[in-house]
Amino acid sequence: MNELSFTKMHGLGNDFVILDARQTPVDLDEARARAIADRRLGIGCDQILIIEPATNGQGDSDAEIFMRILNADGSEAEACGNGTRCVAALMMAESGNGKVSIETKAGLLSAEAADNGNFSVDMGPVNLDWQSIPLAGPLPIGADTLHLDISVGELSDPVGVNVGNPHAVFFVDDAAAVPLQDLGPEIEHHALFPERTNVEVAQILGDGSIRLRVWERGVGITRACGSGACATAVAASRRELAGRSATINLDGGALGIDWRDDNHVIMTGPVATSYAGVIDKSLLV
Repeated sequence: MNELSFTKMHGLGNDFVILDARQTPVDLDEARARAIADRRLGIGCDQILIIEPATNGQGDSDAEIFMRILNADGSEAEACGNGTRCVAALMMAESGNGKVSIETKAGLLSAEAADNGNFSVDMGPVNLDWQSIPLAGPLPIGADTLHLDISVGELSDPVGVNVGNPHAVFFVDDAAAVPLQDLGPEIEHHALFPERTNVEVAQILGDGSIRLRVWERGVGITRACGSGACATAVAASRRELAGRSATINLDGGALGIDWRDDNHVIMTGPVATSYAGVIDKSLLV
């Protein structure tokens, strides 16, 4: 593979290497993706985002691009909220339009410029049934994803939510005190989750906002997770711990989440560009 140009961006410290494959296809296997994502020997990132031509398949008729998402371990993800905002910002700057539609494995996502330099993304409808999380089944009749039968260390009784990808949201008294680096990987690979899961530990604060830390599937602890913030807002509302709109305070900053009455989740937050460059061929062998 020849040298490859990239842009490094982040949303609240959740960082991405973005590649444009609209003109020339990009062939990244898991080993190449891991090499690029390596923070000591490569560029370093939580996810690699590949911009490809839109397929406009499965009923999606107005997408401008397709966004492929590779985790730091080389596995492919379905959705990425912070990454969608970053790619949307790039596409809007390129086109001069304030809106863009992006295809992902999770479906069609629409994004638009918001106030104060922020960007909003419609992350699509939330899935709450156990088959869509998905959970290993079959589960008993009447089984509710509002309370999952999981207990790992000090964490238990999570809410199952799918926001294009699976999440297990645990509510705790002190999110900072949870040894997420130890418990996260065990829950990610729990037998209940055949496609693994993202893991959230959430603390309801006195002002009604939510303090959140996230273990991302295939990545580890990240400074922010857009889909995790969406899942947590939905879980908190379902548990009657918050309303349908919430501010989610992550390690990297705050996201605004609105779970609309039509079941779509809107995420609003900032993006930033760190730098651009060319990936050396030694990382692409």
